[in-house]
Amino acid sequence: MIPYGRQSIDDDDIAAVADVLKGDWLTQGPHVEEFETELASEVGARHAVAFCNGTAALHAACAAAQLGPGSIGVTSALTFAASANCLLYVGADVQFVDIDPLTLNLDPRQVPDGIDAVIAVHYAGLPVDLTSLRSRSRFIIEDASHALGAQTPDGPVGNCARSDMCTFSFHPVKHITTGEGGAVTTNSDDLAARLRRFRHHGISPQPEKGGWYYEIESLGFNYRLTDLQAALGTSQLKKLDRFLARRNELAVRYREALLGLPVVLPPEAPDGWSHAYHLFVLRVAGRRGVYDELRSAGIGVQVHYVPVHHHPIYKEHASVPLPQTDAVYDELLSLPMFPDLTDREQDTVIEALKVAVS
Repeated sequence: MIPYGRQSIDDDDIAAVADVLKGDWLTQGPHVEEFETELASEVGARHAVAFCNGTAALHAACAAAQLGPGSIGVTSALTFAASANCLLYVGADVQFVDIDPLTLNLDPRQVPDGIDAVIAVHYAGLPVDLTSLRSRSRFIIEDASHALGAQTPDGPVGNCARSDMCTFSFHPVKHITTGEGGAVTTNSDDLAARLRRFRHHGISPQPEKGGWYYEIESLGFNYRLTDLQAALGTSQLKKLDRFLARRNELAVRYREALLGLPVVLPPEAPDGWSHAYHLFVLRVAGRRGVYDELRSAGIGVQVHYVPVHHHPIYKEHASVPLPQTDAVYDELLSLPMFPDLTDREQDTVIEALKVAVS
């Protein structure tokens, strides 16, 4: 089976983790701080705070923004549920806005005024144009789980040029991996401090009262990343440019080979922007039949995603029709896209797809 995504691990990644196993720290230690420093430098942010996964990072961002009962946050329904769950975790209400069918991102022009937070999902790796928001919500949180390495005219995604915080995921199918892992970047010293407390039980050290003494100022969680994971992440970050270049090369090959087929190719990045291509998402009529045929042929295509408002838990939040989201979902199909995908494997995918849609 050719999977839709997988990690790319080299001997130097293995060596980095092995070195930690030989050292004094396994949980949160100096390698976490090193990874945070390297990540912040990579995206051009003042702070990066590492978490045990991308969902924890989203939860922490909502908590650091002090969202809660009475707060309203909006996001796209064309995403994994974590982009909306993070609002429910803190007791906030969730509203969905429809997507722009040209970008598959949430349509910023549809975000209502007076919103407490926007969770802006950079779907498939194409950044949302935050300059198109009609007004600025109290907090803007970018969900860049798909978009590490993408660029906007303001610079790298994650520099928070037009947001308060930006979250990342380092799951094995993402651009770099820490096994499981996530992070929040921000330029705010205050938000960074809240994020660090939140991931560590809400603990605030009070060394003036004794080296052992601490106080728990607010409810927090054990959302820490380990040194083992951080060492892997630091090693992987060194290869990000290579990984991104290969993803874009694969995207070009797909576009050239699939031109003329009865499929809708994914949106390209406009001038001055760059796409991170976490996913290569087609739109195809008769999606179920094409999916089943490709799976039977050993091609691990996937659908990203069942829209969040289709899940029973979100029925009460789906108060506004989302016609574009629903129409797009019926046709979505993600093709294999990962740096170690060979040209030969990609050609196999392409030929199988041609048969399936003929």
